Order: sequence, then structure tokens, then C-alpha cells
Amino acid sequence: MSERDPAAIVQRQLDAYNAHDLAAFVSCYADDVMVYRMPSTAPALAGRAALAAFYGTERFNRPALRADLVGRLVVGKKVIDHEVIVGVDETPRTAIAVYAVAATGLIATAWFFDAS
Repeated sequence: MSERDPAAIVQRQLDAYNAHDLAAFVSCYADDVMVYRMPSTAPALAGRAALAAFYGTERFNRPALRADLVGRLVVGKKVIDHEVIVGVDETPRTAIAVYAVAATGLIATAWFFDAS
């Protein structure tokens, strides 16, 4: 996998997420990243600073937090992950994450779909 391979950057951010390494996690995203929690059409987070603030205070402070990859599909610059997220709620949460990777090799947009 090359440095600009969409699957490589998504895997790096997943590894950083599971390690609770905020700096490494945020470095995988573009400065102007947009994050959506579907079905909302308004961004939940806009920009790398907002991403860092949210994950620093709402996710990486949870010791049991992890995302287990069930499957991955890569279509051009889009990476679609099927994940089971543990440590946010009392029971695991199934979700789909869709990442659009920019020409810079960083994640420019992410859409998260909960199974509920």
C-alpha cells in the first residue's frame, strides 16, 4: 500500500483510534474535514480542531473504546468500513463508516451510519 492509498490512511486512523492516540488519529484527516452522522445533512464536526476536541473529550477518554473491523470495501477514493464499536454504550454498536480520501492522501469527508 502506498502512502496515498485510501485503504492505508483509513487503516492508520483505525489503528490510532484503537490506540486512543489522538495526535495520530487527527493527523489522518484534512484540516477542513467534514464529519456527518447520518441521516443528518448538516455536518456534526467541521475541521480538524473540532474533530480533535470531540474525540479527545467524548471518545478517547473511554478506556474500553475500540472499533472492530468486520469488513472493508474500497471503491476508488472511497473506503467503506463495517465496524462494531465497543465502549461507547453498554452494548456494542454496529456502524458503517464511509471515508472520502482527498488527493492529499488525507480523509476529507466521513459519513457515519449507525445500525439503529
